[in-house]
Amino acid sequence: MWHFRLWDVQGVAVFLSVTLYLCHLVGAISIHSPQRSLTRSVQEDVIFSVNISCDGVPTIQWTFMSAAVSRSIGTWQPGVYTNITEDYSSRVEMYNNGSMGLSDLRLQDAGYYVVTVTETAGSSKDTGFVLKVNEVLYEDLQYLSITALALACVAFLLILGLWLLDKAYRRIVACRRRKQMPENDETELHPL
Repeated sequence: MWHFRLWDVQGVAVFLSVTLYLCHLVGAISIHSPQRSLTRSVQEDVIFSVNISCDGVPTIQWTFMSAAVSRSIGTWQPGVYTNITEDYSSRVEMYNNGSMGLSDLRLQDAGYYVVTVTETAGSSKDTGFVLKVNEVLYEDLQYLSITALALACVAFLLILGLWLLDKAYRRIVACRRRKQMPENDETELHPL
């Protein structure tokens, strides 16, 4: 039989309650995202994918920051309300898991995007995304190369046509000369 007790029942109960309370505070809000650095081209769409979990109904706020400006994109509670700012109203789509879609990207959209999740108890957590927007140069080069190719084809066809016309002209001229030359005429010599 064991004669010593490391912990009494009250100590274990207090320890478990404190541990559960701390776990609750630490894990109250979690934001998971598979990719935090995104690169897209002008006029493409992007989805800032997150998966938010918390106790209660979270309030989700997205903010855009760059070297020049900082502005709110929108705030919403899944299934309760959505408030998108006027600058983004036609280009933003909000999802219940906290993700945000931004369509028709512009060069000015490059910057840092922050999602802040606040739960009803008042605690909050945020995470950020970096978006790089590339200018589409290949379309201009593609248009230029197709135009150059079309002009080269037209030039080739014109040169080929001129060459064929020249060949036909030379044959016609040679044929006319042969017809004008006497074939079997005897040439008479006259005395001097």
